[in-house]
Amino acid sequence: MNEELLAQARSKVKDVRMFIVGVSRRARELAGGARTMVTTTPGAEKDYLDLALREVAEGKVIIKSNEEEKQED
Repeated sequence: MNEELLAQARSKVKDVRMFIVGVSRRARELAGGARTMVTTTPGAEKDYLDLALREVAEGKVIIKSNEEEKQED
């Protein structure tokens, strides 16, 4: 796991539990064949957790709690 990506992604999510669940869920989706939302180098080794962290860090995947979603409605 890339520590720099971890720090960048972590700064985007208030609740650490939501962060862990959200990134884990996205990494599982990527491992299952979901398309990435960030550019990757062809032939590069795929680390799904790093890809998920990068998507969160770049704002491509937004992790919100149910309470945050209700406040926006």
